Amino acid sequence: MGWLRRPFSASKREDFWALRDIDLDVARGEVLGVIGHNGAGKSTLLKLLARITYPTAGRIELFGRIGSLLEVGTGFHPELTGRENIYLNGAILGMRRAEVARRYDEIVEFAGVERFLDTPVKRYSSGMYVRLAFAVAAHLDTEILVVDEVLAVGDGAFQRRSLGKMGEAARSGRTVLVVSHNVAVISTLASSCVVLEHGSVSFRGSPVDAIAHYMTRVSGVTAAGSFEDAQRWDIRSAEPAGRIQAGWLDSELGVYDAGTAPRIRLTIHRLVPIAKVCVRVTIQRANGESVGTTFSGAIDWPDDCGRSDYIVDLVGVALLPGRYFFEIELRDVDSRIYQPSHDCLQQVLPFEVAPIVMGNSVEQWPPTWGSASWDPPVVTREPSLGGSKAEGP
Repeated sequence: MGWLRRPFSASKREDFWALRDIDLDVARGEVLGVIGHNGAGKSTLLKLLARITYPTAGRIELFGRIGSLLEVGTGFHPELTGRENIYLNGAILGMRRAEVARRYDEIVEFAGVERFLDTPVKRYSSGMYVRLAFAVAAHLDTEILVVDEVLAVGDGAFQRRSLGKMGEAARSGRTVLVVSHNVAVISTLASSCVVLEHGSVSFRGSPVDAIAHYMTRVSGVTAAGSFEDAQRWDIRSAEPAGRIQAGWLDSELGVYDAGTAPRIRLTIHRLVPIAKVCVRVTIQRANGESVGTTFSGAIDWPDDCGRSDYIVDLVGVALLPGRYFFEIELRDVDSRIYQPSHDCLQQVLPFEVAPIVMGNSVEQWPPTWGSASWDPPVVTREPSLGGSKAEGP
């Protein structure tokens, strides 16, 4: 009985370029935001800048010392204490012991880990780890600060302090490069922005234009426009009174401060001159979880069929930082129970609520923020904005 041997097939070698044809000049004091989909090359770019890895081709020219915070624990020795790691990081960044000692108290106060300075950092929680690592990178005398999405590990209060510190660093003339999927952070902090797509720069410009490019081309959603391709409820009235055709937010970026909510403009086509209808507005988090629902009173229908524009003001809505969508429905004004609606759009008008940059101060969100106890929205007809009689929805 012999052995059955299968011939080996040589595996095909395939070259993959994580980044290619990148040509960026970043000025002194500039805050450059970097956004893009997962796998676009954002973290690789920062690792090249921080000299953690070296480019296969091309060159990187840095003018000044660079401090980086790319992954939790980068540059920390797990067996050393927090106190020892502060000095170790300073030495890695080229600082003299006297320079680190001069900023030591500020670092400790910012990180908030005084009680655990003599504990090995391997025993720190991920939040403690990142607070200390960011405090070291942000307070030492480097001319360039590079920060990845790692700040997402910290709590809300620490993130606000961190954003304030990065803004302070930029105002003092330091150059800051920050990667984040949170476009609210980018719009708050960055003075310019690049969009990476499949390892190349697909756009560079102002945060406003870059985020608009990212939202439409990369993530496949838009903050305003036609709802023809939007997901609609299948359960709708056999004789719908109207159809929601388009909508806009009052922010070009779709970004709002914490504690506020968007104002919406809707274009609604009245199909038949019948029943009174209201607008139901539901705000959902990015994971689909409903934050709250509110119903308007009867909207001001035109006398005849056609398109009209409406302004929807959300009253008493104060949202916490995060990413949200709207669900918007036309429903009979006297029937709020589940039944066939005239029209209902799901996951439209995405928007971001940004954290408020408070410098180094720590403030708690008011307990009413994020509450689902909202007043009815005020829906005002704006016939001057539209009102054209058009055939068909």
